[in-house]
This record gives sequence, structure tokens and C-alpha cells, in this order.
Amino acid sequence: MQRKINLLLLLFSLLGGGVAFVLGELLLDRRPYDLPSIVLVGIYFAIVALGVLAGSVVAETISPKLNGQSWKLRYLGTSWKMLPLAVVLLFGMGTLTEFVYELNFGGIKPVKNVIMVIDDSGSMLESDPNNSRYEAARALVQQLDEDNKVAVVTFSHEASVVQPLISLSKAENRQKVSDVISSLETTEGGTDISGALTEAMNVINEDGADRGAMVILLSDGFSQFDTSTELTAFVDRSIAVNTIGLALSDPSGSYLLQDIARVTGGQYYDVTDANRLGEVFQQIYDRLGDRTLLTERSDRAADSPYYAVVRVLALILIGTALGLGLGIVFDNRHLARSFSFGGALSGLAAGLILEFGLNGDTVTDPMIRLLALLVLVAILTLFTYVVPVGEGRLSRRGRAAGAAATPADGFHSPRRNRGSKGF
Repeated sequence: MQRKINLLLLLFSLLGGGVAFVLGELLLDRRPYDLPSIVLVGIYFAIVALGVLAGSVVAETISPKLNGQSWKLRYLGTSWKMLPLAVVLLFGMGTLTEFVYELNFGGIKPVKNVIMVIDDSGSMLESDPNNSRYEAARALVQQLDEDNKVAVVTFSHEASVVQPLISLSKAENRQKVSDVISSLETTEGGTDISGALTEAMNVINEDGADRGAMVILLSDGFSQFDTSTELTAFVDRSIAVNTIGLALSDPSGSYLLQDIARVTGGQYYDVTDANRLGEVFQQIYDRLGDRTLLTERSDRAADSPYYAVVRVLALILIGTALGLGLGIVFDNRHLARSFSFGGALSGLAAGLILEFGLNGDTVTDPMIRLLALLVLVAILTLFTYVVPVGEGRLSRRGRAAGAAATPADGFHSPRRNRGSKGF
């Protein structure tokens, strides 16, 4: 048993992890075939396993400091054959932990009802002369899933429900909502945000179903509003209000919308150009009920200690599985033990990096994921210096081959003379 380090293995594992990161980010960004999050995360970690483990095998092939020359001569082919098994192991662990992470604890419900609250006051003639807000709202309706319900509330000096909650399971219902939005026009009057949110809550209460809900509030103005009292119903029912400030010249309006989003657990979006509203609505849709191990939590679970612990534990399990997979590929129980311990520790570090580093930013979040991956790989591959390793095949084939080679270490075993020697 010796403490060993293969720096070439560290380098090639990091390179393999870097390639896997690029492929994984493309997968997250494009989400082919609308893959469910559970499958998407599983594939992401399977790609990571493929890149890291393949790089490790190549490094040991060039410089077999951990496994020795005997492994290179006799078991290299077996290592490549075991690689798919390790990849499947990481896919399974990724899907399992993501499944647990997406479970709703503590009364948190997935968002199914979406209430759009749109400012139609006279100031919108200047803020949004081309009615881009209506186009963005129609686009969102077309993107929502069939199990969603949607409602539309408009407001100026007073609020009104122009479309009660309606299921989008039928194409004609989806078209009906789009037609209602297309018929909307900017009116005269002020900005009654208080009345608008009151109507939104009435719509939610009238539905009667025990479904999670979310409000999207778009406005370009300010009104008197007491966030400490008028948002109580939203806070008590864990209903997030995502607010969009459009071309706000008065900072009071921006501060109010930020407070509404903060108190209810929603997000605030500052939009200076109405032509960007479609992009903002798209961001809100992308974050709708989004909770994966690889992204920021954007729902009411954002500050939940339960999900923070679950994420970190999940990365510990994934790191352990990656270390075990590397030991399986090398067919060495000592390496499997060392890499598994290292994987658990590196998974802890990666989990903490993701938990406290992700913030929903499209630029910094990929960098956080890359940092977590590199830390995971670096600690894991260097852990053979902490936990000593030696030779010890995992498979029967390896042990049998080793046993067969033992008596023939350069000497012939003496032939047994079965004849009688007489007296």
C-alpha cells in the first residue's frame, strides 16, 4: 500500500471534464426534445463521467503510476469495456438525486396557475407605443404547458379580470386567451397596483383547486401600496409575484416593484426598452418551476435549508459514484475505495459551490458549474495521496489471472512422481 499521485491523470481528467462541461452546457441551453429535468441532469452527469473517466484511462495508459505496468499490459482492454458501466452508474445516480431534489417538501407546490397582471394606464402610450407587452403575453400563453391554467388582469385607475383562469389543455382555450389579449387597448387613467393584485388574488381563490400559482405583474408607474399588509395573502400561500418595471423614470416605482418581488419570493426585471419584453417573459417561463441540481432555485424553495442540504447531499453521492466508477474502470478495489472517499469530499465542495454560487445569471452560472466540476475532479484524482492504494483486482477475471501467474514467477513447478519407488 502506497500513497501515489499521477499528475498526468489529474491533467487529463481536468481536460476531459472541461470537454464534458462544454457538451453539458450545450445540453442545458438547448434542451433537445424537451427532455424532462430528471433525464437532462442524468445525461449531464453521464457526460461528465465519460469525459473524466476516459481522460483518466488515457493518462494511466501513457503513465501507469497508479496501476502499474501489469495493468497496462493485461487489463487495459478491460478498463475500456468497463467505462460504459461507470457512465450508466453516473446517469442513474444523477436521475435519482434529481428526482429527490424535485420533490416538493414543506407544502411547496409546483406552479400550475399563471396570472398575468398588465398595466394599461395612459402612460403606457409612451412606455410601450407598439403594445409589445401584449405580444409578449401572447407568446407566453403559447409556450405554457397543457396542464397550466392562465388568467389575465388589466389595470389603470381600476383593475378588471379580462380572462378568468382557464385550462390550456385544449387548443381552442389557448387561442381564446390569445384573442382576448389581442383585443386589449391602452386606456386613460392612473396606476392602481393594489387593486390589480387584489383582483389577482380573487382569481386564485375562485379557482378552488389546490394548485401552485404565480403572478406576473408588469407596470411603468407607481401607486400607494403597503407591502407589509397587502401581500400577506401571497406570502401565506407561497405565491410568488414576479414584477417587470417598464421604462420607469420614477425610482419610487422601481423600488415598489422590487419590494413586491422580494417579499413574495419572486424576481424583479428592469426593462428600459419595451421591445425586450418578449425576452423577459421568456426568462420567466424558463424559470417557471425550475429546480434542478445544476441551476438556481427560483421558486419559494429558493431560501429553503431543506433543498440546500438535499443539493449538497446529492453532489456527495454523485462524487462518490464518480470515484467508485473510476475504481471500477481500473478494476482495483483499493483505488475504488480511495476515489470514493475523495469523491465524497469533492462532492461536498462542489455542492457548496453550486448552492452558494448560483444566482440565475446567464454568464456567471456556467462559470460556477465549471468551477464546481474542476474542484470535484481535482480533489478526487489527488485523493490517492491521502488514502494509500495498492494492487487488488475487483473482478474474478483479474483475480484468476493473478492467481494463475503466481506459481510461474520464472520457475517451473516440480512434476510430481506418482510412480512407486519400491523399497
